[in-house]
Amino acid sequence: MFEDYLSVIAQGIPTSLLLTFASLLIAFLLALLFTFILAMGNRWLKSAVNFYLVLFTGTPLLIQIFLIYSGPGQFEFITQSPLWPLLSNAWFCAMLALALNSAAYSTQLFYGAVKAIPKGQWESCAALGLSRVQTLKILIPYALKRALPSYTNEIILVFKGTSLASTITIMDIMGYARQLYGTEYDALTIYGIAGGIYLLITGIATLVLRKVENKVLAFERFESK
Repeated sequence: MFEDYLSVIAQGIPTSLLLTFASLLIAFLLALLFTFILAMGNRWLKSAVNFYLVLFTGTPLLIQIFLIYSGPGQFEFITQSPLWPLLSNAWFCAMLALALNSAAYSTQLFYGAVKAIPKGQWESCAALGLSRVQTLKILIPYALKRALPSYTNEIILVFKGTSLASTITIMDIMGYARQLYGTEYDALTIYGIAGGIYLLITGIATLVLRKVENKVLAFERFESK
């Protein structure tokens, strides 16, 4: 029985991992863009980004998934547009919601790291005659390295957040678990297996990310000697 349950639920692992990878890729690119905008200091663009951050960090991910999946279909101009095939696709909507949510939190992490850059480094760039854009191109990669320990936690949170995609018919790990429970009604075993799979994958991912983190941040240990 256990083996049968496991074989069914494990079918959702590729979907969960692909959803995580696609969401993180888009979120990372958006976070870089928003961090750059915030660091540039343009009043109107900065206000727009801050509104976005408040919106996506202040509301539950589950509501965001429902709104992105179910909301556009209520507007005829959207259902008649070329975008409708994408916006009516459950996988795309789940990925988009996860990406936008993660981008908001990642932006806060990255921008916080930018603001924590020592004043002397900004002054050094200014002394070299570098513009604000040129300075940011140099200092943002440095800030990203500093933000890596916190960002690795965000990666894990996005993977666990994919479990909510099953609420809009995505057949990921939780999707198969929910479907199986609908026929077997063995909640303890079925959801226990699903939880075990999430635990195993997050454990492996944590170990890998910690190794990457130690390698990337090796320069700090060198500087402290």
